Amino acid sequence: MANKNKPLRNVLVMRLSVLGNVAMTIPVLYPVCKANPDTRFIMLTKMWPATMFHDRPANLKVVDFDVKEHHSGLFGLLKLSAQLYKLYDIDAVADLHNVSGTWVIDAYMKARGAKIARLDREKPKRKALVTHKTNEPVTPIHERYRNAFRSLGLEAPDTFTHLYDGRDWPVSPIVLDKKEGQRWIAISPFSSHANKAYPLEQMEKVIAELAKHENYWIFLMGGGKQEKIALRAIARKYKNVVSMAEVRHKFIDEYALFAKCDLMLTMESANMHLASLVDLQAMTIWGPTSPACGYLGYNQIVEDDIQLDMDCRPCSINGDKKCKYGDYRCLKNISPEYIVQHVVEAVEFNAKNKTKGTKLALARQAKHKTKDNNQ
Repeated sequence: MANKNKPLRNVLVMRLSVLGNVAMTIPVLYPVCKANPDTRFIMLTKMWPATMFHDRPANLKVVDFDVKEHHSGLFGLLKLSAQLYKLYDIDAVADLHNVSGTWVIDAYMKARGAKIARLDREKPKRKALVTHKTNEPVTPIHERYRNAFRSLGLEAPDTFTHLYDGRDWPVSPIVLDKKEGQRWIAISPFSSHANKAYPLEQMEKVIAELAKHENYWIFLMGGGKQEKIALRAIARKYKNVVSMAEVRHKFIDEYALFAKCDLMLTMESANMHLASLVDLQAMTIWGPTSPACGYLGYNQIVEDDIQLDMDCRPCSINGDKKCKYGDYRCLKNISPEYIVQHVVEAVEFNAKNKTKGTKLALARQAKHKTKDNNQ
């Protein structure tokens, strides 16, 4: 068995789920790596999310796996566990997923003397929130990630700014030069759960109004085949509206684009978290879920978000449940005019202050509080 007092040398970190959940590990994991330079961290995730870990610390190794082809089922996970242990001599595990698949890997490593720390999923809090027995919010996911590292005895400071702190912003051949006076807005109208998406016909009205501003450039974000078709039709109708779904690109290209944008308008989706990685304000439209569910983007502020105060919200932590009324009124009842007003106000505020990211968020937060006190 491993000596419990021995310094940790090789820590396996796991988050195996969808893109947004993996993106949320970065603002926590990078500072942990930097604060514990004598420890090597092995981040295990799926193949596509693994490519988002840019400019990572020297003591961070990102390992992808193919759950369908080579590591499916119990046998596949045990095979993966054996490979990881043999390659990296794992002596601790930070399980940031805490589901049955990661439990198999946890058990394998624990049997070989590794310390195990798991994400607290706070299921009782989550259930109480969505059944409206309490308004107490779930602990933010970033803090629960940090707590998992701290329970292993590791330093886990809250010091992340953005992926390229102290370095030049990334460049991309598919991202144009931004001209003086232009306002760039990224719009991400989709989500992994369709229940969380603002109706596309209403979002098109938002785009149409924003496109009336001569100096506004709008970049539509999407990925799948149907999303590509839908965004293509919208982009063709309006001046200075570009569908990024038409352009083959990687995360580095998205980071380069977002670094030049003044704001992102998004659903509660992966793009909200990608915006946080380059310190971009994400104005998020919330429907069945809520910031109280714990998934607000890192360094984003609730005051920026667009949501309706309704007795039935939130009804779901992940947005995977159908509306009990059948009409998703929490989204449909948000008018396009209301969204446009908030976007334009924020974009012009950002341009006037000529500051980016966290400092600007604090300024916006102070502005909102002043407005509330005057009402």
